[in-house]
Amino acid sequence: MGFHQAFAKANEVQEMDVFAKVNKSLEKIMPLLTPSSVAIGVLTGSHLQPFAFLSPWVFAFMTFAGSLGSGFKEFAKVLARPLPLLVNLMILHVIMPFIAWGVAHLFYPDDVHVITGFLLAALIPTGISSFLWSSIYMGNVALTLSIILLDTMISPLVVPFGMYVLLGAKVEMDTWDMMQGLFFMIVLPSLAGMLLHHLSRGRVKQTLAPKLSPFSKLGMGVVVAINSSMVSNYFQAWDAKLFGMAVLVLLLAILGYLLGWWMARLFGWERDVIVALTFNSGMRNISAGAVMAITYFPATVALPVVLGMLFQQTLASTFGKFLDVVEKRPQPIGKEVAQ
Repeated sequence: MGFHQAFAKANEVQEMDVFAKVNKSLEKIMPLLTPSSVAIGVLTGSHLQPFAFLSPWVFAFMTFAGSLGSGFKEFAKVLARPLPLLVNLMILHVIMPFIAWGVAHLFYPDDVHVITGFLLAALIPTGISSFLWSSIYMGNVALTLSIILLDTMISPLVVPFGMYVLLGAKVEMDTWDMMQGLFFMIVLPSLAGMLLHHLSRGRVKQTLAPKLSPFSKLGMGVVVAINSSMVSNYFQAWDAKLFGMAVLVLLLAILGYLLGWWMARLFGWERDVIVALTFNSGMRNISAGAVMAITYFPATVALPVVLGMLFQQTLASTFGKFLDVVEKRPQPIGKEVAQ
C-alpha cells in the first residue's frame, strides 16, 4: 500500500511539473498570444464564425480557473481597508469611461456604433490576467484578486448602467439580457471558484488551479480568435479610420496604466499597492468585452474592443518594465504586505 501511495504521489508531482512548465512557457509568450490570436481570427474569418456560440462557455471556464486562487477571507481583508480598491474602481468605471466617451465623440461624432465601442471598452471590468502581471512584478496579490473579483461581480450592473447613462436611447441594447449574460459568464463562475477554494481550505490553489491555468491561457487565445473572426471583414482593408481608431485605443490604454500608477503615488501607498493599481487600471477583460459586443451589438461596436487585444499584453509587459525602473523593487522576503 505504501509503495502504491508513493508511486501515485510521484506521478502526481511529475504531472504537476509538466503543467507548471507548460504554464510558464505560455506566460512568456503572453505578449504575443493575443495579437497572434487576433491575426488568426482575421485571416480565417468565416471558418471560425460558426463557433461563436462557444465564446461565453470558454470564457466562463477562464473565469472559474482564475477564481480558484482566492477565497472569501482574502476578499474580506481588503474590504476592511477599501480605499485602494475604491480608487481603482473609480478609475475603471468613472474616469476612463468619461474620457473614452469624450474622445470618441470628438473624433467620431456621427458614428454612434464606434462611440458605443469605445465606451464599452472602457466600461468592461479589469482583466483577469492582471493577476499574472501583478504577481510577476511583486504587486499586492490580495488587493489584485479583490479588485478583479469585486469588479467582475458588479459588472452586470455597472456596464449596462454606464452605457445607459452616457448613451441613453441612442443605441439599442437588451439591458436585462446583457446583465444575465455577464452573470452566467463572469459572476457565477467566480463565485463557484471562490466557494471551491473555501471548501477545500485553499488546497485547490495547489492542486486544481495549476492544472487549469495553461488551458485558461489557451482559452483566451480561442476566445480572441473567434471574436476577431466576427469582425474580420472590417480588418481586411486597413484605412485611415481604422488606423486612427487603433492609435486612440492604444493611447487610452496607456492613459489607464498611467492613471493607476499616478493615483497610487498621489496617495502615498506602498510599492505593492502601486503595482496592483497600475495593472488593474490599465488592463481590461477584453475577451468579455468582445463577447458582449458581438452578442448584443452590431459588429462595428466590437472594433475598438478587438483593437485593444492587439496591445493589451504587450503594454502590460512594457509597464512592468516601467515599474521596475521608477519603483524600487524590494528583495523577496516571503511575506505579503496588506494595504
